[in-house]
Amino acid sequence: MLLVIAYSREARQTLRNVCRAHEGTVVRQTGRVALLAETEFGAFQALRLRAKHGVEVQLERTRPFNEFEGVREGVREAAQAYETRDEPATPYAAFASGRELPSKTEMQDREL
Repeated sequence: MLLVIAYSREARQTLRNVCRAHEGTVVRQTGRVALLAETEFGAFQALRLRAKHGVEVQLERTRPFNEFEGVREGVREAAQAYETRDEPATPYAAFASGRELPSKTEMQDREL
């Protein structure tokens, strides 16, 4: 997919117009961000925005995130356990302490 981020008011308006006019190309759109289909027409629309607004439009190529391929099982288990904790106000570091869960620092230092 192609990620389009519009930073200025004018670029956001143009992005909204493109999304409305070419719904078949839009995978998802919200506010200043849109995901466009990874087709030549999607690239054409993204490049039009960049040509019109310059650095006020950021373009990135993305791919879907596969949590089972890119993340260790321990991190997935930690996320699930943390979201089902009894006390919602408990910070992760305190929650993970004494459990066999990866530490916040360990996760911050490790690339996917």
